[in-house]
Amino acid sequence: MAKLSTDDLLDAFKELTLIELSEFVKKFEETFEVTAAAPVAVAAAAGPAGAPAEAEAEKDEFNVVLDAAGDKKIQVIKVVRELVSGLGLKEAKDLVESAPKPILEGVAKDAAEAAKAKLEEAGAKVSLS
Repeated sequence: MAKLSTDDLLDAFKELTLIELSEFVKKFEETFEVTAAAPVAVAAAAGPAGAPAEAEAEKDEFNVVLDAAGDKKIQVIKVVRELVSGLGLKEAKDLVESAPKPILEGVAKDAAEAAKAKLEEAGAKVSLS
């Protein structure tokens, strides 16, 4: 088997949909018994004393998590397709049906709140983390 370079791997990942990439990350974590979020936690713990409390107060990146689609699933799917660029109808439907799932990750507070409002208006249950 030919060894792939980092650039080859990145090119292959660029062709995946958000859901396919998410599934790959889960399988990667299971296969190698690692967690993709671990480096972030280590970096936060390595900061000076008192920094974690300050980081919580100054949080500027949020994740928009779809907790449940609610009664108006079709409306929620339409909003998810609006919010996540490049998502096809099937991928958006799969994402909504597999709730709870993150819809947007690492977005600014105002963008996260706007997305949350749109999703809730469509009938979904949403949380920010």
